[in-house]
Amino acid sequence: MTAAVVSLTAATLGFGERQLWHRLNLDVIPGEFVAVLGPNGSGKTSLLKTILGQQLLTSGTVELLGRPVPRGSREIGYIPQQKLLDKGTPLRARDLVALGVDGHRFGLPVSSRLVRDRVDDVLESVGATAYANVPVATLSGGEQQRIRVGQAIASRPKLLLCDEPLLSLDLHHQRSVSELIDAQRQALGTAVVFVTHDVNPILPFVDRVLYLAGGRFRVGTPDEVLRSEVLSYMYDTPVEVIRSRGRVAVLGAPEGYGVHDHLEHHERTSGVVG
Repeated sequence: MTAAVVSLTAATLGFGERQLWHRLNLDVIPGEFVAVLGPNGSGKTSLLKTILGQQLLTSGTVELLGRPVPRGSREIGYIPQQKLLDKGTPLRARDLVALGVDGHRFGLPVSSRLVRDRVDDVLESVGATAYANVPVATLSGGEQQRIRVGQAIASRPKLLLCDEPLLSLDLHHQRSVSELIDAQRQALGTAVVFVTHDVNPILPFVDRVLYLAGGRFRVGTPDEVLRSEVLSYMYDTPVEVIRSRGRVAVLGAPEGYGVHDHLEHHERTSGVVG
């Protein structure tokens, strides 16, 4: 048995009378790609905050590499939602990646040869060498997100947490950033926990799905979880899952549950869902 990188046992999280998930059990092993799906407000980002040590569980445990999760672990890389920097920000691409190498140290970053070499290697691995010395704020959204991937993997983390990193990116950049994350996972054996509203760009890479909805959860392969009977149970209403040309669409989820966002909106543009 391979030891889990991150392990949640009987994990429950709630705020007052509202319970996001109850007695969640999840072990993520090295090199595994887990997609976290579900409507807005189901606790997807809260799950990442719990793993990051920023959110305490109501009950149960969460461990990183067999120990209680610390706050700010170097074993975790984090890719946030795509947010463009202000145009006047002078930070260069290599500066942002360097923060992932030695930004945990007190004082100014150490400009050593070792750090510079590591930054160069990371920039090359994410296809960003050509704009290494360019201010990040002048780059496109897709290019900026490549740099954020580089920053997240610079310390060679055991776990990569992705909080909707494809949001606001066009289809081309969604595909390229997804492929980039998967390539780093395979190269480093890094476990990936990937929160998303649209599973289709990452579907070829996903090993398992954690689906959160209405205080319930299901864990399994995409074929096991993304099924009409499973989602109908979770939403407590008839839901239809349609597969076409390697893509997935969900129909019939209740208003306000947001299922149109992660599985359906691209299908509308591609003609799978009319």
